[in-house]
Amino acid sequence: MKIVIAGAGDIGFHLAELLSFEKQDIVLIDTNQEVLDYAATHLDVMTLRGDASSIDILRQADVNRARLVLAVTTSEKTNLVTAILAKKMGARQTIARVSNHEYLEDSQRETFRELGVDSLISPVLLAGEEIRRLIRECSFTDHFAFEDGKINLIGVTLDEYSPLVNQQLFNIDDEQDTDLNLRPIAILRGHRTIIPRGQTILRRGDHVYFITKKKNMEKLNNLIGKQKYKVKNVMILGGTPLGLATAKQLENEYNITVIESDKERCKVLAEQLNNSLIINGDASNIDLLVEEGLNNMDAFVALSSNSETNIIASLTAKNHGVYKTIAQVENKEYIHISQNIGVDTLINKKLIAANNIFRFIRKGKVEAITSLHGVDAEVIEYLIHKSNKTTRKPLKDLHFPDTALIGGVIRGEEALIPDGEFQLQLNDKVIVFALPEAIDKLEQLFH
Repeated sequence: MKIVIAGAGDIGFHLAELLSFEKQDIVLIDTNQEVLDYAATHLDVMTLRGDASSIDILRQADVNRARLVLAVTTSEKTNLVTAILAKKMGARQTIARVSNHEYLEDSQRETFRELGVDSLISPVLLAGEEIRRLIRECSFTDHFAFEDGKINLIGVTLDEYSPLVNQQLFNIDDEQDTDLNLRPIAILRGHRTIIPRGQTILRRGDHVYFITKKKNMEKLNNLIGKQKYKVKNVMILGGTPLGLATAKQLENEYNITVIESDKERCKVLAEQLNNSLIINGDASNIDLLVEEGLNNMDAFVALSSNSETNIIASLTAKNHGVYKTIAQVENKEYIHISQNIGVDTLINKKLIAANNIFRFIRKGKVEAITSLHGVDAEVIEYLIHKSNKTTRKPLKDLHFPDTALIGGVIRGEEALIPDGEFQLQLNDKVIVFALPEAIDKLEQLFH
């Protein structure tokens, strides 16, 4: 598959890195020769220096043969022009990164589709939506809802008081409420990803990902030894674009306090937010945070432009009794350490955007895709769009890869947690957890 990526920044490089492992034919375009040189020495991609919105550059990239064009530079105008030109020149599918949230309204999306931009994505808006989910279900470190919440993917850290610690999964299954239908699909232990089996023993400090139905979220809280906690007061550190987008999404549900060090930026925040308290102050001034109510906060979301500031401020908030902490980091390597340092969740808006884009690349009918924080794996929702061997045999006879498992199935309005005897049907939506080595086999199964 030929894929042209405009922009070799964090999103473009991450996408190129993921795709180069899969032997895709990738052309990476950027105006900065230094970042292209870095990509060329680390990835199996062709690099091309120039403006991606130039017809000549797109011709050199053979965009007429491209299955997909990803315009993800930091310039919104460049991305839109690149996608429009690429489509007119013969590219099959185009995706553009934007920052103007008005463009994401249905009417505007349709206008851009008519111009040749098939899909628009906003890293800031996607990250804001993820933060909102995490605050709504604050006992969990991760929460991803499939099909409007019919099936939920939940991440939890097992502390020393959890009744699951030192339990074998076989025993947990035996003791479960028969209607709970709870399935662990992955365990992050340190930096190691474990696919859980019946004989797997859970340990203190394990970060466990469960698949469960929406109605069982409260039961899951009880099973892991945590009580339902309702968030009322949220402090957001940083009036960055992500800080603003997050406050907009949260301010009608929670009491929001935003801390921002730049006075002019505070004025912008005050103009655009209706129900949030804006405080001009330094993030490193702990006395100021305490004075502005840190001890009374239920959630603390650190979204400044400095990753280290966000981590340290979140740890400080945790020490002051804040129940839920979320920190935004620019370095994706930090994602692997969140559960080990005491911050509930670290997020990276560029990785979230890349995961959102990645579903357009997967073979088979992919409805949704996500990655788990710190886990080198994907969770993919496939649609069974034609009758083949997946619909003719029970799951236990499908020769499913050892490094993948089916976590749940959505059949119409019904959410199902399948066992080995379960048989898939046409139009089922199948949620699969997979390590990288299983992807090729899965794509053959669900193609």
